[in-house]
Amino acid sequence: MADSGPRGRPEVVENIGLLEALATTRAIRRYTDDPVGDADLEQILWHAGRAPSGSNRQPFRFLVLRDGRNARAAKSLLGQSFRDGWNDKRAGTEGERAYRPSRFADSMQHFVDHFESVPVVILVCLERYRAPGPYEGASVYPACQNLLLAARALGYGGALTMWHLGVEDELRLMLGIPDSAALSACITLGVPAGRHGPLKRKPVGEIVFDDEWGTSPSWIAPA
Repeated sequence: MADSGPRGRPEVVENIGLLEALATTRAIRRYTDDPVGDADLEQILWHAGRAPSGSNRQPFRFLVLRDGRNARAAKSLLGQSFRDGWNDKRAGTEGERAYRPSRFADSMQHFVDHFESVPVVILVCLERYRAPGPYEGASVYPACQNLLLAARALGYGGALTMWHLGVEDELRLMLGIPDSAALSACITLGVPAGRHGPLKRKPVGEIVFDDEWGTSPSWIAPA
């Protein structure tokens, strides 16, 4: 990634197609100190707002935390929550296996240790219009993916997380978030210190069934 240009825009923006972006947009957890330019941030959020939602109600709301007084306090609060969450996950106290040293573990440790310096943190919220239910995510997570893809197209990177839930009550009080808004995700955003893609994923033949559960499609070429 080249040095940033005016207003934080990366000087080199890849001209990538939609399918390539879908296949190469990875979670970016290491950022440079460069800011995300105002115009770019507006573009990213504009495209996030084009996402589909149930009955086209467009209930998603984006609370942006950059360098204001509230933002600094919220980042400090979130940083501790993220470190606590990763410590539990790394030690296997969440019911999962303990994480051994790896590139992923190193990336996560760097992410939580430097959370307060992340250029942009976005709390993705959902304005509820009915009682909480199991399908709420259908009206907010497509907007999260649009946001990450738009960031990728403009030379930025991000990571969607959920460790904000550990301090949700404090965030609501600090940032004036009403009870009618669900805190659905926390997305970090910045100029990547590394790069996107290619991604390592399971072969499509292992995740697609044809006609009934467990039947591998004959129309998918072997990996």
